[in-house]
Amino acid sequence: MFFADVLETEGLGNRSYLAGGSRAVVVLDPPRDIDRVIAAAALRGVRIVAVAETHVHNDYVTGGLELARLTGARYLVPAGASVAYPRVPVADGDVEEVDEGLTLRAVATPGHTPHHTSYVLEENGRAVAAFTGGSLLIGGVGRPDLVEPRLTEELARAQHASAHRLAAELADEVAVLPTHGFGSFCSSADGGGERSTIGTEKVSNPALVQDVETFVADLLAGLDDVPAYYAHMGPANAAGPAPVDLTEPERADAAEIARRLAAGEWVVDLRHRVAFAEGHVAGSFNFEVDGRLATYLAWMIPWGKPVTLLAQSAEDVARAQRELARVGIDRPAAAATGSPTEWADGTAPLASFRRATFADLAAAREQGADPVVLDVRRASERSGGWLEGSVHIPVHEIHRRLDEVPAGAVWVHCAGGMRAAIAASVLDAAGRAVVAVDDGYAAAADAGLTLVTPARN
Repeated sequence: MFFADVLETEGLGNRSYLAGGSRAVVVLDPPRDIDRVIAAAALRGVRIVAVAETHVHNDYVTGGLELARLTGARYLVPAGASVAYPRVPVADGDVEEVDEGLTLRAVATPGHTPHHTSYVLEENGRAVAAFTGGSLLIGGVGRPDLVEPRLTEELARAQHASAHRLAAELADEVAVLPTHGFGSFCSSADGGGERSTIGTEKVSNPALVQDVETFVADLLAGLDDVPAYYAHMGPANAAGPAPVDLTEPERADAAEIARRLAAGEWVVDLRHRVAFAEGHVAGSFNFEVDGRLATYLAWMIPWGKPVTLLAQSAEDVARAQRELARVGIDRPAAAATGSPTEWADGTAPLASFRRATFADLAAAREQGADPVVLDVRRASERSGGWLEGSVHIPVHEIHRRLDEVPAGAVWVHCAGGMRAAIAASVLDAAGRAVVAVDDGYAAAADAGLTLVTPARN
């Protein structure tokens, strides 16, 4: 009897899979931190005989090459992918034996990338699961614009054709097990759930219910911002990632933290936004370890700039280090644990800023204040409506566009509070008076604030 275990990487919105039988398994689209994969296989008491990539990933650094090296597994990579290391090139229709009665069949599904390949797990000749990578997702498809802008429309059309091929060739009960689509920016739209089948997708997925022209037009119109670090992931994966190093970083004392701040390096405070607002080392930035740390820090930091991590505990540093390694920020320059008073220790000043709600903003306006209101949501979010009079700079652009923020006290908001805290910390580090709105955007209307709703055609 086959199984397919999910290895979730929530911070990036991705899934890897451990699939096989009682003795042997294949790992599909493994994460960089392969110790999780090895532990999962050990728990099952199975041997990893193959590692399969659906495509050269644009959103994270793969652990596939190192996993195959350590386990002696065959490393399956689509034949059309240009990579700089030995692998087993996989073409449409190729079959890999996994365990007794279990095989993995390659199905060419271009669209997310030109070489994208899905894999169908077959038990005694019957398809039981489709590992669809960035092709057919739950309620959508992988975005087609991450390879080359001139190929975007062509790849969008290929996505439609690939989805229809899978739907035509596989029975309705076959499980759809994608890599992307659980919050990943590789997905063209928000996912429609946690589990699905070919039959479910046939009646709900736009790629399968829309004609190709409507599908392509809607897909291209809905494409969102691309995280800046994506530009570095494909080349890293094509070159062959180095083994991950999760050993403890160098410890930083107060003098070292002050020195790194003075040198213009990034000092990142991993604590919750409430604690950060109450007190932090002046000049540090707030990226919560429980937020989408890897996505937003990797998106914003100038690539290659040293980063020092500050956290309450060594466990939080280790968690952050693991997340950052997944997107190619391999080694923190240094780290410190404890509290702001310890990190400053009289060497650096401490700072704080106010947190507020949308009701507080409404009250301030009623009392005659006219603060700058800064909306740091993405453009796709703001297109659905915004606070009247607000300025818009997405959080991932704020550090490069500080000179565009009008003079005066700045009230920063997003959709829920986390990104507002990131932007507030950047503004605070630049010496601006700031208030972080730690509130859900829906509360703005409840507070009586005027919202602008764009007209729809």
